[in-house]
Amino acid sequence: MSKKLSPETLCVQAGWQPKKGEPRVLPIYQSTTFKYDTSEQMARLFDLEDAGYFYTRLQNPTNDAVAAKIAALEGGVAAMLTSSGQAANFYAIFNICQAGDHFVCSSAIYGGTFNLFGVTMKKLGIEVTFVSPDAPEEEISAAFRPHTKLLFGETISNPSLEVLDIEKFARIAHHHGVPLIVDNTFPTPINCRPFEWGADIVVHSTTKYMDGHATAVGGCIVDSGHFDWESYPDKFPGLCTPDESYHGLTYTKAFGKLAYITKATAQLMRDLGSIPSPQNAFLLNIGLETLHLRMPQHCRNAQKVAEYLSGHTKVAWVNYCGLPGNPYYELARKYMPDGSCGVISFGLQGGREESIRFMDSLELIAIVTHVADARTCVLHPASHTHRQLTDEQLLEAGVRPDLIRLSVGIENADDLIADIEQALKQ
Repeated sequence: MSKKLSPETLCVQAGWQPKKGEPRVLPIYQSTTFKYDTSEQMARLFDLEDAGYFYTRLQNPTNDAVAAKIAALEGGVAAMLTSSGQAANFYAIFNICQAGDHFVCSSAIYGGTFNLFGVTMKKLGIEVTFVSPDAPEEEISAAFRPHTKLLFGETISNPSLEVLDIEKFARIAHHHGVPLIVDNTFPTPINCRPFEWGADIVVHSTTKYMDGHATAVGGCIVDSGHFDWESYPDKFPGLCTPDESYHGLTYTKAFGKLAYITKATAQLMRDLGSIPSPQNAFLLNIGLETLHLRMPQHCRNAQKVAEYLSGHTKVAWVNYCGLPGNPYYELARKYMPDGSCGVISFGLQGGREESIRFMDSLELIAIVTHVADARTCVLHPASHTHRQLTDEQLLEAGVRPDLIRLSVGIENADDLIADIEQALKQ
């Protein structure tokens, strides 16, 4: 079809187009390996001269169909699935950074990513400078160095729920000749498409809303195809100079707009192997088929719950960008006019101890280390996901010690509010 398909149709039909007599539903290619008739056929695959499948660590038809669906939803040219969102973040950076390189990152990001970038990648010789996403452009620009390779941020930060000014970040990145990488996990492409605002690469923890049912951990990297790597060959030698592990092939010359994802697959996935199982990709695809139905319900419910909490005397503060008066209300309306996500953060009068008592009193809402699920769940980041951070680091990451993260599901909003009400009474 020449007509541009809507997100709803892409959720259901993109990625897998069966031919005559093929399964209507995406099959699970649960095989490590694939057969060829001649040694020459296999050799051409290993030299990246032909496209095809030979070993699931590199590519698998089930995984590729789901990656293609996510690329279509984001409006990108190519995508690669990974075994987790953390793997997607790592590969996205490591694909263009090596020892001695540097990147700049919003300080308002998920605690696990903060640790990956600030601690683990430092051990590999890759330095990061964290900046406040709300800082003026000049202040963020001042963090750049001659060997800075990218700028990174989250569309809606987890769990501080700060909304990224994508256009501002894209302007800064492109002024310095580097790509902007955006983690778009919370809004998903149903509510925000960062490529339309200047982002170059998008990453997802597909574990969250895309899967939507807490069944399969996964991640994804999507390339817009917009960034011109060849304009900065000295800055991105991995893409613009010959790769000796593939007989001197140069990714940008051999693959054009597909260079970034091809390198991530053929080089990083080959060597590091953080692949999702085809079974997990299959489950992710089932989740994606209803993503366009679930996201509006998450947002409607979260709006009702946020309004209820903001009017309650025992609640000290509520952070949800759908509330007028929220510091990110206008940015959210600009980038996510149809709704943001189902995650709310709030604090109670009485602080950290009172927050823990409240959570322990909930009956319908469960305490789990998860977010963005069909079922409503709750977490106290300072005690759980971010417990490795000091109070100072917590505040730098936008996480108050009393912060409760409430991930509102797709149940009936009145039932959820009744559970919160009985817990607040206790």
